[in-house]
Amino acid sequence: MYKTTQFNRETVPTAPDYSKSESWAALPGKYPPKLTELEAAHTVKPVDVFYVYPTLFSNKKDSRWNADVFEASTRQDVEDRAIAFQASAWVNAGNVYAPFYRQAHYRIFVDPYKNQGKEAGELAYADVREAFLYYLAHYNHGKPIIMASHSQGTLHVKRLLKEFFDNQPLQKQLVAAYLVGTKIMNEEYQTIPPMISPTATGGFVSWNTYKQKNYPKNYENWYKGGVATNPISWNLEQQTPSSKHLGVLNKDGRIYPKSVSVSVIDGMIWASVPKIPNRFFLSLVKNYHFADINLFWADIRVNAEQRVNAFLQKSKQQ
Repeated sequence: MYKTTQFNRETVPTAPDYSKSESWAALPGKYPPKLTELEAAHTVKPVDVFYVYPTLFSNKKDSRWNADVFEASTRQDVEDRAIAFQASAWVNAGNVYAPFYRQAHYRIFVDPYKNQGKEAGELAYADVREAFLYYLAHYNHGKPIIMASHSQGTLHVKRLLKEFFDNQPLQKQLVAAYLVGTKIMNEEYQTIPPMISPTATGGFVSWNTYKQKNYPKNYENWYKGGVATNPISWNLEQQTPSSKHLGVLNKDGRIYPKSVSVSVIDGMIWASVPKIPNRFFLSLVKNYHFADINLFWADIRVNAEQRVNAFLQKSKQQ
């Protein structure tokens, strides 16, 4: 059971001010340590990445509905986990912008708290939307954009795409959307299609990862029918061997190539137990949601560059 109180807008944490750098977890020229260690982070690029992190606010004893972005532990968590092990996959492809936002507590996804937590989810989206508006007005300057996200972050980016890109002029700037860790339907958008080749642009990819030959209890509602992109081949290949896998980014900071094979099923991908140090723990876990991006970190890094190159080449020809 979760400790909780009634949602009250008068007691929510202070809103971020996106005109101030302290409200951003990552800005070009203001990356946290794990990103600045990467050589590519110091190069200004012709493409931007707008990244929104997943739910990290999950302590069952914390009765708040939304995270305080000015709390030191919250900021450290975002930088050490989400920015270092997820956003880093796109730093070679573009200039990374990642706003701190008042993420909703994990319990908004859990019965019986879902209805009670809707306002917390709306508050989180309002922050992300405000950050994106500020980004467009002050940072983008007409550059092509990669949208990238995971889990709760994907719920918010999914809405951004509908509001600002789908059948809108801004779609011309969309390189690709990596909508990871949340169910996205094939016909989710009017004019933004699923991408079924590694160099396609202007569309989206999406996947949810589970251990090979296992189905989650909530498969029918949370996964079935959703887009399941193969994050190794990036095409319609239903099975891809580990020999084609470019690499897991492990918690030790090292990349382990040829570690994972995948099978694509309806709405999900099945992954083999990664060949990494201390893999015994992962052999006991069925739900690989927490590693949706880490498992394919090097594959994402290379693919994002492929799509950027294809987008820029098309732009030159137009």
